[in-house]
Amino acid sequence: MSKKFLIAGAGIAGLTLAKVLQDLNYDYEIFEASPEVRGIGAGFGLASNAMKAFEILGLAEEVAPLGHMLEDFEIQDWKEKTILKADTERLRKNYNNENFAIHRADLHHYLVSKIDSNKIKTSKKVKLFEQSFEKVVLHFEDGTSSEGDYLIGADGINSTIRQQLLKQSTPRYAGYICWRAIVEDKSYNSKKSIETWGPNGRFGLTPLINHQIYWYACVNTKLNSEVYNYTLSDIKNQFKDYSGQIRNTLQKTNPESIIATPIMDIKPINNYAFNRVLLIGDAAHATTPNMGQGACMAVEDVCVLYDELIKKDTDVLLAFEHYNLRRLKRTHYIIDTSRLAGKVAQVDNKFLMNIRNFAFRNLPQSLMQSPLEDLLEEDFMKV
Repeated sequence: MSKKFLIAGAGIAGLTLAKVLQDLNYDYEIFEASPEVRGIGAGFGLASNAMKAFEILGLAEEVAPLGHMLEDFEIQDWKEKTILKADTERLRKNYNNENFAIHRADLHHYLVSKIDSNKIKTSKKVKLFEQSFEKVVLHFEDGTSSEGDYLIGADGINSTIRQQLLKQSTPRYAGYICWRAIVEDKSYNSKKSIETWGPNGRFGLTPLINHQIYWYACVNTKLNSEVYNYTLSDIKNQFKDYSGQIRNTLQKTNPESIIATPIMDIKPINNYAFNRVLLIGDAAHATTPNMGQGACMAVEDVCVLYDELIKKDTDVLLAFEHYNLRRLKRTHYIIDTSRLAGKVAQVDNKFLMNIRNFAFRNLPQSLMQSPLEDLLEEDFMKV
C-alpha cells in the first residue's frame, strides 16, 4: 500500500512537491486554506539555480517559456547613474541555465495543471495536527480531518504547522512596505532588470512575457503606519523625482492591481524535520525578497527532497533527516544575507547613501561579488 503524504499549502512549494510525489507513485492530498488555488502576487525571479532544480525534476522545458529571460541586472541611483551591475554570465554559468522573471499566477496555473485535480482540497484552513509513531492527522477549522503517513508543512510564512512545532517562530518585520503591480507596456522591450535606490525608497522594474512589466517599490515605515494607506497618487508623488520610465510605469498602473504588503521574514530555525512532519518553502525559511530567492529556495527544497526520496526508497523518515541536513546552512544564509541586503538598499539618509554608492562604485570587482553570485556558485545538490 502506497504511503500517503498530506501537504498543507498549495503554493509553489506544495504544488511542486505534489507533482514530484505523483511522479514517484506516492499517494498524496494537498490542502489549501483559500477557496481557490491561485498565485497571489505579481512577478518574481526564477534564477538559474531554480531552473536547474526544475530541470532535475523534468519541468524546465515547460517552465522556461512561461518566463522572460533576463540578461542583465543593474542597480542605479535616482538620477539613473549606475551603482552596481551583476555579472549575469557568472550567475548562469554554474548551473548552465538562464535567469528568468515570471508571473506568479502563470507558474501556479502550470503546476496545478500537472497534478490530479481531485487531490487538491480548497477551503481547508489548518487548525492543528497530531502525530504518533505510525501516522499523522491533520485537523481543519471546518471540523474535518485527514489522516496520512507524513505531513508536509508548505503553508507559508504564517505556517500553522511551524508555529505548532515552534511557538516562538513568528514573522518579523523588516522595516518597510512593498507595493507590487504588473502593467502592460509594449514600448518597453528589454531583458534587463533595473532597481533604483534613492532617498524616497527603492523601485524595481522587471520585464515579463507578453509586454508586461512587473514593478515593486519599497519604502521605510513603521508597521501599520499611514503609509500603508497610500493610494496610487501617493506612490506617484513618492517617486516623482525618479526616472521617466518609473513615472511612466506608474502612470500606466491600474490602482486596483496594486498589492501592498509589509516585508517579513522569519528568524532562522534549527530544524525542518520533526519525525513524520517536514517543513518546506516559506513555512521553513521565509526570507525577504532582496535576493530574489524565496521561490527559488522552495523549488530547491523539493528537488533535494526528491533526491533523498529516490535514494532512500521506502525510508521516508531517513529522507526527511537527510533533507534537513542538506538545507539548513544554505537557507539560513539566504535569510540572513537577504535581510542585510535590504538594510543596505533601504538606506534613505542622503549622507549615508552617498557613502554607500561611492563604495559600491569604487571597490575592486573581486570584493564586489554579490552574495547572490556566491550563492549561485555553490551546488545546492551536493551532499
